[in-house]
Amino acid sequence: MAMARRMGASLARRGVAGGRVLLARRSSSGCALAAASDFDEYRRSINGGISHKALLVDAAGTLLIPAQPAAQVYREIGKKYGVTYTEQEILARYRWAYSQPWYQSRLRYVRDARPFWEYIVQHASGCSSKEYFEELYHYYETPEAWYVSDPDAGMVFQALKDAGVKIAVVSNFDTRLRPLMNSLGCDHWFDAMAISAEVEAEKPNPTIFLHACELVGVKPEDAVHVGDDRRNDIWGARDAGCDAWLWGGDVQSFRDVATRMGVNLPQAKAR
Repeated sequence: MAMARRMGASLARRGVAGGRVLLARRSSSGCALAAASDFDEYRRSINGGISHKALLVDAAGTLLIPAQPAAQVYREIGKKYGVTYTEQEILARYRWAYSQPWYQSRLRYVRDARPFWEYIVQHASGCSSKEYFEELYHYYETPEAWYVSDPDAGMVFQALKDAGVKIAVVSNFDTRLRPLMNSLGCDHWFDAMAISAEVEAEKPNPTIFLHACELVGVKPEDAVHVGDDRRNDIWGARDAGCDAWLWGGDVQSFRDVATRMGVNLPQAKAR
């Protein structure tokens, strides 16, 4: 009985300590959100009601989402070329290959980036067929391979433009991005595109963010970048002197982006 009381007391102390840690974490999170809100309000107060003069947007993973998982596409197309790896194996091999330093140049996406993507495809699938690579490569420049992540994107971007905000894409991508955006019908949403294959600098290099700011005629401190990659998008943009919001974290939709920037939008329609 005495042992049980001692164990109960110990667990109670742990519970209190755990509660303190949890409260501290919640308090810390709440303070961070409050600080972000205060900063947004401050920026709106000095910029005529809008927090930033320009919005920079990441493409793949933020604005554009693959219609199917890459491993599934590699396997389905690869069946007729003799690919036998499972989707799990293809995914693991793809991730490994993509994580390795690219040995041919300092940039992965040089012009059409064919050498880089051929290396990725061959390693991920174990297939060296040129026909297989070309079919995969061309698939990813078609609108069937992608969809716009947020159905309200076009409406939000137009509202931002009407409010005087400049909008640019900032993307680690090859020269397929411009025709892809055109085929998806969303290229006209943007005032400019800073694409790594054209700029010859890849995120998180600040150069590509600075170039985007030059294209839309704003200072870095007057721009906010939205992207899904903490290293490439958030740290890279901040190194360039821009503000940055994590897609899926700080903001969940482009409506959230507009709200934080201080731009009013029409009420969302029921779907």
